[in-house]
Amino acid sequence: MMKVDLYHNIRWSRYKARIFSALHPLAASEGVDIRFTHISDTSGSRVALSGVDIDYHQYPHELLFPGNYEEIGQIRLASTLVRRVVASDAKLVLIPGYDKLEHWAMLLAAVFTGKQRGVFCDSTLLDRPQSAWKGVLKRVFFSACNGYFGYGRRSEDLLVHYGAPKNRVFQPCQAAALPDGYSEDNARRMRLRQPPRAEAPIFLFVGRLAPEKSLDVLFKSFRQVLDTLPAARLLLVGSGPQAKDLKELAIDLGLGASIEFVGSMDQLALAQYYARATCLVLPSRSEPWGLVVNEALHYGCPVIVSDRCGCAPELVVNGITGYVFETGNPNDLSDKLLKLAATFSDQALVADRCLKHIGRYTPEAAAMKILYGCKTILSAAGPSA
Repeated sequence: MMKVDLYHNIRWSRYKARIFSALHPLAASEGVDIRFTHISDTSGSRVALSGVDIDYHQYPHELLFPGNYEEIGQIRLASTLVRRVVASDAKLVLIPGYDKLEHWAMLLAAVFTGKQRGVFCDSTLLDRPQSAWKGVLKRVFFSACNGYFGYGRRSEDLLVHYGAPKNRVFQPCQAAALPDGYSEDNARRMRLRQPPRAEAPIFLFVGRLAPEKSLDVLFKSFRQVLDTLPAARLLLVGSGPQAKDLKELAIDLGLGASIEFVGSMDQLALAQYYARATCLVLPSRSEPWGLVVNEALHYGCPVIVSDRCGCAPELVVNGITGYVFETGNPNDLSDKLLKLAATFSDQALVADRCLKHIGRYTPEAAAMKILYGCKTILSAAGPSA
């Protein structure tokens, strides 16, 4: 049996838990023993959002450090991971990233012990500025790897740009962690039970209230929309460091009762908001993917996203599942908001289109691609690997 060690940064990620839960039995059925290790429970801003829901992790896994990733200490973390890689009998090590000291330590340990190396990449060329010296480091790191797992075309573009052979880049799709009991039929019924009205659209944002989400652009665009559709509403689900400033901006722009800061909520409650919204809006200037777009489409809710969002090429079909607007351009965004409210009036048709398109983006599909990548890397290495 081929043995693979898969490392992931934090156990908090529910969508990865769904993918790994699908990957474990699939790999075992094809003679691949994938051993899952989470480095820590959570990290950064996620500490304040919610705890780890173990119920999502339906596969055997090991947790190295309970608590916050940032509190472990780089030297302790790197030395622990090096010891594990060196001592392992795995033929392939999947490294969770390439931008931290511990990732480099794992890479060097795998090279030293003759193990094959794969790396996960969640970034794109657009979600943050590229620098020359960091680009050199990426090229060096990727040159020492045997396979690459990039989520979406834009992630693949980054990998290829920094030297990864295109035929060794595997694209496991991003898949939402939908609640237990979810079904397309129920989602469609929810959508049609209280369909949004064209003259009183409900625009929905879901995510952190943080600068990279460009919510100031959304507010300015929504102010323009109100001049044409005074009954429109903007709902913001989530919390974050910019909450106070955004509430003050809403007052300054005279948005009044047309805007509501809903706060954070669980997935079952959020499903009701997706079902009632005219569309989800994700105006981010930095967004490696945007899993809330997957979630919205799973509830038949179309989307408007900035052209910086990593998911745009895969998930947004203009006029079918939504629209893409120019990042930072409030006029373009307001035009798209008005256009969608006016033209996406056939709610049954819209829901069917969204559900059909997102139907391919499942944990099972992502798991199949990861397994294919692992088998391809190991097969190319030969029986001695």
